[in-house]
Amino acid sequence: MDPQSPWLIAGLGNPGKEYANTRHNVGYLVLDLLAERMGEKLAKHRRAHADAAQGRLDGTRVVLVRSRSYMNESGAAIRAAADYSSIPLTNIVVVHDELDIEFGAIKIKVGGGDGGHNGIKSTKKSLASGDFFRVRVGIGRPPGRQDAADYVLRSFGASERKELPLVIDSAADAVEVIISEGLAVAQNRYHSK
Repeated sequence: MDPQSPWLIAGLGNPGKEYANTRHNVGYLVLDLLAERMGEKLAKHRRAHADAAQGRLDGTRVVLVRSRSYMNESGAAIRAAADYSSIPLTNIVVVHDELDIEFGAIKIKVGGGDGGHNGIKSTKKSLASGDFFRVRVGIGRPPGRQDAADYVLRSFGASERKELPLVIDSAADAVEVIISEGLAVAQNRYHSK
């Protein structure tokens, strides 16, 4: 981590009203909450095909970014925003949905495979590395034989919608803990839940 550099927080998702409340868009939902906590609104970025906001979280300079492209092309906007604000890889956090984690659980790591997640695949390719922080928000596996691609693009179920605000709040808290206290503290605090 570079203490002098701002942090870039990227929320993965798909643009458009039809995707707004789908499982694949939890990264966008977390980013919206972080912008609210900063007292900022996401607006079109000058150089990246993205919406962005700048401000402070716990006294640290932060740039929030969400691509205006679809999930499988989101890496280019993250790279453009990082380059524009001179943010090193060590200060990038990507928030995304994770099928292999039960609904509501939060897991944090640096690096690792993409697990078939096209947003992570695109981000790794654009940054030429996978060594960025990842806040993985569990959405669970699809029931029965439902196709995973179909499942992630569907809205949350009724019981999930009741819990969702707490999940989004926890994921936003996890981002703030990474920035202020580091990876180990964030993992210890959120992996035990």
